[in-house]
Amino acid sequence: MYAHINGTRIFFDVEGMGWVPDGPILREKPVCFILHGGPGGDHTGYKPGLTPLSEHMQLVYIDNRGSGHSDHGPQESYTLENNVADIDALRRHLGLEKVVLHGHSYGGMVAQEYALRYPDHVAGLLLLTTSPSYEFLHKAKKIVEEKGTPEMKEITAVLWEGQFESQEQLNRFYEIMAPMYSVTHNAQPSEEEKQRTLDARARSNRSYHALNQGFGGFLKTFDLRDELPNITAPTLIMGARHDWITPVEESVEIAQRIPNSELVIFENSSHSVIKDEYEKYLAAVVSFLKRRVLPAF
Repeated sequence: MYAHINGTRIFFDVEGMGWVPDGPILREKPVCFILHGGPGGDHTGYKPGLTPLSEHMQLVYIDNRGSGHSDHGPQESYTLENNVADIDALRRHLGLEKVVLHGHSYGGMVAQEYALRYPDHVAGLLLLTTSPSYEFLHKAKKIVEEKGTPEMKEITAVLWEGQFESQEQLNRFYEIMAPMYSVTHNAQPSEEEKQRTLDARARSNRSYHALNQGFGGFLKTFDLRDELPNITAPTLIMGARHDWITPVEESVEIAQRIPNSELVIFENSSHSVIKDEYEKYLAAVVSFLKRRVLPAF
């Protein structure tokens, strides 16, 4: 589905009922916006992994402007400010008063910014392997210098400057960096596993233009640290011990700055927690929802 908002067309997809029969009443479930990473990622990597969460929340998968199935536009329009404004415009388009935000990686940065700008419209935050500031860039560079192969160092140099020139080059980046993104990465996949990877890549529509705009521009000055104590929504922060791109210290810092937040560290995961420790991830999210979010509905 599409929403024509803020001068562009944003793609979204809905999973699960919003109102469920409960004895003599219809009970409303919270609506959760799924915010993808990147910048320049898309929603497809979260399907069907997040499907079990639709038992507790209605899920709305969103592609940022210029990413996935949403309309493209000038690269300079792919900004954090526009991503946040688009989310609120979509909330209003759907007639929702409050939403839960599930933000992974860059999506977590968008979620934090949204919670600061629109506090009255946030029912909860689920922040997965993300960061509160540009400091993650310096830490990630250091990790690559210490642990990366020469090929990894070469391709991440393109990332740091936001200088990808083609979709093929971006695909190559993810191929080379796959062992860093997931501790369960299989270096010798079966033919079936190779096909699943190819299918996933074909389904997605990553935008190197949006990625360049972020890493080559606004992420270098991104910093919400001083504002985070103003977040009042129930917040779950999920970090990964072996995360290379948003190191675990970033999640710890978010938890230290957001009052009454909860922190879970996945000890056997890198950035791709949903792949590395799927059952533990689901258990952590569902436990938090039942204790901190669902009672309000």
